[in-house]
Amino acid sequence: MAIGIFDSGIGGLTVFREISKEYPYTDIYYLGDTARVPYGNKSKETIIRYSLECGEYLKGFNIDVLVIACNTASSYALDILKNYLNIPVIGVVLPGVKTALKFTKNKKIGVIGTTATIKSNSYKKFLLKEDKDLEVYQKPCPLFVPLVEEGMLNNQITKLIIKEYLDDLIDKGIDTLILGCTHYPLLKDSIKSIYPNINIVDSSKATTEFLKDIYKPKKENRLRKIFITDESQNFINLKNILLEENVEVEKLELSKICKL
Repeated sequence: MAIGIFDSGIGGLTVFREISKEYPYTDIYYLGDTARVPYGNKSKETIIRYSLECGEYLKGFNIDVLVIACNTASSYALDILKNYLNIPVIGVVLPGVKTALKFTKNKKIGVIGTTATIKSNSYKKFLLKEDKDLEVYQKPCPLFVPLVEEGMLNNQITKLIIKEYLDDLIDKGIDTLILGCTHYPLLKDSIKSIYPNINIVDSSKATTEFLKDIYKPKKENRLRKIFITDESQNFINLKNILLEENVEVEKLELSKICKL
């Protein structure tokens, strides 16, 4: 029995890292769909199909629970995956929402993410469902993903782009910012250095806390396995930065998961 995690590519490694810390003796399998990244500019139908293929592949490892470590896939495919796989499936949207509601004092919350995630309004819908008096301001930040994947986490260019995207949200008076993309936690320190008074919701930590409520640790072989669907030096570089342990990365032929 094990935990399965998938993402459209690299960003979900932040979720893998946090879950690995919380479940040190549990087998964990991660699939990064690097051949078809990003999901954020795909149609809803394509995102759902890709997500089903990733979930079906990981279920083959007899996983107990599936974590969708991708905001775009969480926004469009969560309920469908739950029905299709017939195991517990959690995304990164609802955990982020729950954490933001705990953090905010003035009920003004900002959400940043890929264009598809923001277009889906998933965070805004969940937030307003919990509290209709909230003021929710959203902003797509498409340049953040390539910055992270190039390892540009804390230089002057990155800080200028952060200000270009976020100054408008800060001017709205938000006190809490949801990082609605699993790449974005790697920019958390840079964002905090510019806006020290803002509460930042890190989706990787929020999702791990949420997982703890539904899945108890199990002692297995402490197996860690990472699969990618295409060669990606950026993936390897980020893995080496994020993960303290050396985890084997295996490249899958895309045909192995394209069965639906």
